[in-house]
Order: sequence, then C-alpha cells, then structure tokens
Amino acid sequence: MKRLLLLFVLCCSLAVQAQQVENYVKKLGRPTRIVNDFADVLTPDQEAALEQKLVAYDDSTSNQIAVVTVDSLGDLAVDEVALQILRQWGVGGQANKDNGIVILAAIKDRRISIQTGYGMEGAVPDVTARNIIENDIVPAFRSGNYYRGFDEATSSIIRAAAGEYKAPVNYRQRGSGGISIGKIFIAIIIIFILLSIFSGGGGGGGYVSRRGYRGFGGPIFFPGSFGGGGGGGFGGGFG
Repeated sequence: MKRLLLLFVLCCSLAVQAQQVENYVKKLGRPTRIVNDFADVLTPDQEAALEQKLVAYDDSTSNQIAVVTVDSLGDLAVDEVALQILRQWGVGGQANKDNGIVILAAIKDRRISIQTGYGMEGAVPDVTARNIIENDIVPAFRSGNYYRGFDEATSSIIRAAAGEYKAPVNYRQRGSGGISIGKIFIAIIIIFILLSIFSGGGGGGGYVSRRGYRGFGGPIFFPGSFGGGGGGGFGGGFG
C-alpha cells in the first residue's frame, strides 16, 4: 500500500512538471516563423538569413527545422520543452511524416537541445544530434557567435538528412548529461515492478504482466507530456 501511495505521489509530481512545460510553451505563443529568437541574440539580418535558409530547405524537401532561443527555462528540462515545442507548434513540413526538428537554446541557462520528429529519427539519431551540439553549436556559443552556431548546426542537420554527414574521427560518444521526465517516469515504473516481484508479503508475492514496459512511444504514456510530436534527440550545455 505504501508503495502504491509513493508511486501515486511521484506520478502526480511528474504530471505537475509536464503541465508546467506545456504551459511554458503556450506562453511562447504559436509563431508563424521558423526562426524565433525570443532571447534576442541574433541581429535582424542574421535572423532573416537563417529564416531564408530554412524556408528554402523546407520548400525543397518538406523537412522543417525550427530554431528557438529563450532567456531561461528555470527548473524546466530543456529536452521536454523542445519536445513540447515540436508537438504544440506542429513543426514539420508534412504532418503525416512528422519530419520536423527543433533546436532550442536557453541562453542564460547555457542549455541546448535538438529534438526530432519520428520521421527524422533515422536521419538524425541521438548520437548525431549530440555531435552537432558539441562540435557546431557549443564552440560558437562559447565565443558569443550564436548565428554561426545555428548556421553550422542546421547545415549539419541538412547534410545528415541527405546521408552526407560524418562525425569527426576524434569524436567520442558521451552521456547526454541529463535525465528527462519521461525517463524518470519509466525508471519509477521499473523500480516499482522489481519491488513488487522480489518483496516478501503475506500474499506470497505478486504478478506483473510483461507486455509493454518500454520507453517513449510504448503503451505507458505520461499525461500531457509527449503526445504525437516528439521522437528522439539530445540535450546538452555550454559554458
């Protein structure tokens, strides 16, 4: 009973966090542009150049890359906000293909995330997104050149979608540096299952169905969190 109560409390806590993420994105509005520099780190000419580049790419391929900057996310996870932007804004040239990508940078927090729709996961898997952040975005951001970071990152994504992107030979895969709400929720479910299986009790133990405890997109969904917009991605930091 205590475990059920604890699970309920934790689920409620995660639900509150997910709602906070959704509310944050709603406050941003629903822009009609692909490049949305809410943190005002790009000049008008830089923003226009990046917009023109990404609109042309969208027109020629139907793949859509959205660039978003914000000042700060507070305690919200950058990956979750990027996923919610992907979902709420409907980023993607064609809805039935879910072929959108969001690059989100929280400037004051020094956090970055690249999140992909399901239709782009094969072209830009997590390892590629991580490599683009660490090799294209972070060095440019550290020098204060935000436009160069976004320009090089979007060019790398375009090459990856065309099957032409190659990671540097000295690149070493590292951890993502963060844990998302969804991963925490799945971990809680797994722990609860293991405790139920191995605990001794008056009833001689319990039974747990083995059908479908898996990650994002599985039969267990978090209320108000992932929906039909997000696929995979990677978040990191710069400092």
